[in-house]
Amino acid sequence: MDAELSGRFVKTMRSWLVSLPFDIKILYEASTDENLSRETRELMIGAIIYAVSPHDLISDRDNFASYADDCLIIRLALKMGVGSDDEDEEFFRSRFPEFFESLDEELAVCQEAMGELYSWLASKVDLLRKRTHKNKTVTQYFESDELQETLYEDGLEFRTDYPIIEDDISDRFKKPSSIIDLLERAKAEEDLKALV
Repeated sequence: MDAELSGRFVKTMRSWLVSLPFDIKILYEASTDENLSRETRELMIGAIIYAVSPHDLISDRDNFASYADDCLIIRLALKMGVGSDDEDEEFFRSRFPEFFESLDEELAVCQEAMGELYSWLASKVDLLRKRTHKNKTVTQYFESDELQETLYEDGLEFRTDYPIIEDDISDRFKKPSSIIDLLERAKAEEDLKALV
């Protein structure tokens, strides 16, 4: 990876890591927007579950790199769920211009920098609707106001405990390998499990 692409990838991923708690709020907004399709709203619930669960492809911990998959999965889900020319989806995007106006460009940077790792993570988006959280399915969360409230509270707890701040990430995250190496290990582990 050349220095220019490396710099763009680090800059993109730093901004995503800092904004992750806010980005989860966008998922919540989409999951409760009655103008969006049920399929889209369930996809958003699955993405919320993915983000707030400490046990996803990379177990979330204090290492900033362990949240990189969450950042990318959230964006890929929003791109898939509200990325069409549908009037309601366009209106939803217009509510969060700072997020959506740069989304395609930022995803393109990640795709170029990450190669097959990007495709591997993108393939997980279709599976988000099949995720479970606290022994409940996405459909159960969709159909229950009480469970949606519980999921919202889990998101608040995630945001409160989230360990990444802008000044800190600038000092600690300087090269793409900090994230790419971790994702490569996670993919290798998954590939190995598939063989067994």
